[in-house]
Amino acid sequence: MDERLLKPAHELVMDMAEGRLTAVELMTASLDRIDAVNPLVTAIVALRDRDELLREAALADLVPVSERGALHGLPTSIKDFDDVAGLPTRGGCRAWPEAPVKTDSLMVSRMRKAGAIFMGKTNVPELGLGSHTFNLVYGTTRNPYNLDVSSGGSSGGAAVALATRMQTIADGSDMMGSLRNPAAWNNLYGFRPSIGLIPSDPRKDVFLHKISTLGPLARNVRDLGMLLNVQAGTDPRFPHSLAKPNLNNLMAADMRGKRIGWLGDWGGAYATETGILELCEAALGELVSLGANVTSLDPPFSREAMWESWTQLRGFALAANNGSLVDDPNTRDLIKEDALWEIELGQSMSAMDVQRASVIRSNWFQRAAQLFEKFDALILPTTQVWPFAQHLPYPKEIAGVQMDTYHRWMEVMLPASLIGLPSLSVPIGFGDNGLPMGMQIIGRFGADRAVLELGQAWHEATDWPNAQPPKIYM
Repeated sequence: MDERLLKPAHELVMDMAEGRLTAVELMTASLDRIDAVNPLVTAIVALRDRDELLREAALADLVPVSERGALHGLPTSIKDFDDVAGLPTRGGCRAWPEAPVKTDSLMVSRMRKAGAIFMGKTNVPELGLGSHTFNLVYGTTRNPYNLDVSSGGSSGGAAVALATRMQTIADGSDMMGSLRNPAAWNNLYGFRPSIGLIPSDPRKDVFLHKISTLGPLARNVRDLGMLLNVQAGTDPRFPHSLAKPNLNNLMAADMRGKRIGWLGDWGGAYATETGILELCEAALGELVSLGANVTSLDPPFSREAMWESWTQLRGFALAANNGSLVDDPNTRDLIKEDALWEIELGQSMSAMDVQRASVIRSNWFQRAAQLFEKFDALILPTTQVWPFAQHLPYPKEIAGVQMDTYHRWMEVMLPASLIGLPSLSVPIGFGDNGLPMGMQIIGRFGADRAVLELGQAWHEATDWPNAQPPKIYM
């Protein structure tokens, strides 16, 4: 493997600007790496023609340095939910059109303007539902730390493309942990930003559904900030959007005196497999050694109330976005059963059901705001289970506790997801099974830079992605 693929994205951009590297050389290395590794893991799909990509890279090399954007010359692939002109957007779903789309999504257009070169798409679960990347369009994305286990999802393809060094940055999206779960299971950083920091395309309703967001994945926190700085920013067509802070050149937070609240397994409410809490607690010990004050907290809100609110608001959003696929007899049979159940749940809800669910969400937001008066960050495990066998659709029990839905095993994501808080999954090492794990650093609403600075301090102290990369052809 070309050793330049091991470098951080922000350093590669600098190397190209200062003449130590060309976009053609970087694209050639990336495509060679894809040829060697992607057949084993199925992370990048809809890959573009090699000669076409090299011509695009050659044109990038002709752009004067003074006119280059923040991502200039970086090869990347886009999660298969966002539109890239000239490529199909399948969403892992046979009911979605096979034809290439004609225009870029808003987020993709920002990345293209910043100089990124799009090689293809990254694989996802069908409709992005379930944190396990498999579908009947492209197949299963395999975990590079063990090809027999799940890569997570729904940004599983993106995470594996990063972990295997096929690309140096990746976009993703997160409703119920879709950036954070694959980051944890692939020894990476995944950041769910505050709701509104990255505007979505203004399609259908732009007011009601505030539980999913776009965001970045990377092997280091400064690359996260560099990509997020491009993705973020207000759009006049998108209400409730947040002005972005300057996210470039992130500095490590001074951890001395930082107040950290440890929420563990939510007082025993979240069944968790052996070894995960222990690994998180060892990571907390590292934070203490950096000067942080860590306090164990009792559950600050009802687990069941959050679950009730989440399932109803999520079903409501999924029905709004995908209900036509269920209602059309020509596409209904092409949708997996778990998706049908959840969409139909949303279709069955009344307006007052939605109102009650949103009141619960509002109550948790107010309680969380009180917590952040006392703490700089809250910490939870990123996932309740280790990567499971890739032939399984989802875990049906955790530590002897039966899961009553296909996504209950991801419940630890809800405290941040339900109320749109910024949440960074940081890698924390490996279990006795040799598989990676992560923990969430959660901040108050709008405190995205502060959360990333905490993550930078963690990265400088540990650098797990480089300390223990996957061994596939390394």
